[in-house]
Amino acid sequence: MSVQVAVQTEDFDVADCYKTLAKHASCGAVATFSGLVRDDTGDLQALELEHYPQMTEKALQGIVAQAQQRWPLAAVTVIHRVGYLRVNEQIVFVGVASGHRDAAFAATSFIMDYLKTKAPFWKKEHYAEGSRWVAAKDSDTVAANRWE
Repeated sequence: MSVQVAVQTEDFDVADCYKTLAKHASCGAVATFSGLVRDDTGDLQALELEHYPQMTEKALQGIVAQAQQRWPLAAVTVIHRVGYLRVNEQIVFVGVASGHRDAAFAATSFIMDYLKTKAPFWKKEHYAEGSRWVAAKDSDTVAANRWE
């Protein structure tokens, strides 16, 4: 199985990520998710993401390993950006190649749910009037708990 995990400041190309996943011989399905900085309030200027590099990459590898244990996967790509990101910039890419769509969809959803709740990222929202740290959402915890 092919696994690519990256935590980076640079943007990524979704089409390139897809092509890399789709090239595996046992691939019958590719499911992807790309997350963007969204402005729910109408005045968000940017989102700043911080992390502990070695701890974060280890956590992401662990999440992918759990997905591998649950579903037959040909390849997984997880890219998470850090740093200062403006509204509509890409934050995260999760892509899974598998022989069948059910496994690809489920693994992609599982990885994303666990990224939101178990990966050590800290988010700060920046507004014209100041900044604030973002607290974890109960809805993310509920989504992740469905996999327990």
